Amino acid sequence: MAVQETPVSRRLKTVKHIIIVCSGKGGVGKSSVSAQLALSLHASSPSARVGVLDVDLTGPSIPRMLGLDGHGVHQSSDGWVPVYADALGDGEPRLACMSVGFLLKKKGDSVVWRGPKKSAMIRQFLSDVRWGELDYLVVDTPPGTSDEHLSLIEHLAPVHSRLSAVIVTTPQAVALLDAMKCLSFTRAVALPVLGLIENMSGYVCPCCGDVSNVFSTGGGAEMARREGVPFLGSMPIDTELVTLLDAAESTDLSAADGQRDEASEVRSFGVLQRYQKTSSAKLLSAIVENLISTLPSVEHTSVNSSA
Repeated sequence: MAVQETPVSRRLKTVKHIIIVCSGKGGVGKSSVSAQLALSLHASSPSARVGVLDVDLTGPSIPRMLGLDGHGVHQSSDGWVPVYADALGDGEPRLACMSVGFLLKKKGDSVVWRGPKKSAMIRQFLSDVRWGELDYLVVDTPPGTSDEHLSLIEHLAPVHSRLSAVIVTTPQAVALLDAMKCLSFTRAVALPVLGLIENMSGYVCPCCGDVSNVFSTGGGAEMARREGVPFLGSMPIDTELVTLLDAAESTDLSAADGQRDEASEVRSFGVLQRYQKTSSAKLLSAIVENLISTLPSVEHTSVNSSA
């Protein structure tokens, strides 16, 4: 039976792969992994076009991590124009970002919405944003399995064959238990899992290089082995990365709109350049190579199982 076309499917028809990043628990570094995945996918090829959609509506972190705080979203005749993190680079911009954080009058304002309004916002992000042609759309979701996840899967149903998920956890038992719930959710909605990333797996001393297992280690790999899920790799705590993603200066709100946007673009382009020099970038590049090679087979399996 043919899939009924919707505004979301029409808008996303030129998006090749949609990667949903999720975690069963907050505080495991899911948003930082999402940002790194987007940056590494962007760097994987000179022509790779990447989008980042932040659907963590009550706690949007992606604008800050990409140095895009203070940037606004512009309306065009073809919908909302996403914010480009590499607008100052050579050639055509290839890293688009959309978040509710761009729509807040003040970045400290809370988002107090019930489920229906959250669902409507997610639908608008998917159907009204001018994503254009993308090789990858990375979706940063809130912790757990809540309204946002259900709405996301529902609205993306017409493009289900292009969906896959990455689960982020930390090594300790409490986080792994919640990661299991996240894995259970992906199975309940027939969302294929690309693999699991164990974040904060050890701390590398910047002075002597010794590794301390702050949250133990190996729990993610063992869970992946037990559940038959690919283990993508471990990411230690990287102080250089923490400084980079957290160091974006607040935009001077007294400045004119054009000056704020220009300052934000300079910071975001700096994040792109500096990230490639971190040790985390080297680890993520290996994970991304694995993701790119396995994406077609994972999506093909999803198509066959839903047929």
